[in-house]
Amino acid sequence: MFSVRQKREIADAVQKILRETNHPELPEGEIQFLLHVQGASFMSWADIQNNEAIETPEVNPWNELQDKRKEIV
Repeated sequence: MFSVRQKREIADAVQKILRETNHPELPEGEIQFLLHVQGASFMSWADIQNNEAIETPEVNPWNELQDKRKEIV
């Protein structure tokens, strides 16, 4: 459902929100999480993990085409 860049941005935002809670049970380093996003269609979904969990993300050409923003390198 989302491009690799979008998944990384979402994961960074979730990590930031979790870190800002200052919850005492969170680890010092990377927070491990899995976010499942259900789309409008039963075939439309995305699993988003913390960025450290995925070293080489699987690129889905359809998802990449849906990301209309240009990636800045």
